[in-house]
Amino acid sequence: MTADSWDPGQYAKFLRERSAPFFDLLDLVEPRPGLRAVDLGCGTGELTRALHDRLGCRETLGLDRSAKMLEKSAAFAAPGLRFEEGTVESFAPDGPFDLVFSNAALHFVEGHPDLWPRLASLLAPGGQMAVHLPANQDHPTHVTAREVAREEPFAAALGAYVHPTHLLPVEAYAVLFHRLGFARQSVKLVVYTHLLESRESVVEWVKGSILTEYQSRLAPELYGRFLETYRQRLLPRLADERPFFFTFKRVLMHATK
Repeated sequence: MTADSWDPGQYAKFLRERSAPFFDLLDLVEPRPGLRAVDLGCGTGELTRALHDRLGCRETLGLDRSAKMLEKSAAFAAPGLRFEEGTVESFAPDGPFDLVFSNAALHFVEGHPDLWPRLASLLAPGGQMAVHLPANQDHPTHVTAREVAREEPFAAALGAYVHPTHLLPVEAYAVLFHRLGFARQSVKLVVYTHLLESRESVVEWVKGSILTEYQSRLAPELYGRFLETYRQRLLPRLADERPFFFTFKRVLMHATK
């Protein structure tokens, strides 16, 4: 994912629905006095502020690679809460955290068998790790995007880029936590649902997520053609019903050292 491929306005169109897994994940975290937390992939910082306030953190760092998203973070400033531009891959903090938290970001990072040990190493003794991973790779929305991206003239313009799938099987994360010595853990696949006005609204949903990656790599005219091809290919694969019952799968995991 390019650093500034995200459009905060488009993403916010379905913010309440997109936020549901965040709050379910936050409910899994055990509140403790004086927590030092990091939110990896914090976006605009609005949900990071909710985390900071809910847990009463002593210090919270929100990290995101997108300067566009972080432009919005000043509105959510609070004592002990700060935001920083940077990548998960290069993140090198100056001390351990009591909570490593990430909401819908780590699926963009390669090599989870190596990433999980590195994130675990950021924790203080007794620290917690809480992660939400979108898991809709087999949904027609994602399958269709990959198909169109592999076709010309898009494939050449994209340099053969196709939205990557870095997720492991759900049970593999439980194995990772076990091997990393976490004392307690919960790893679960959850199906969220959203009633959209129609199947056409599904395109608006994904324009705020996976399609931004293609938009950032294509010239505006060519992206317009990509989007129209995508729309024509996707809609017949979805039920023609009003309202449209949209499902999206998420992996929620929490573990304590």
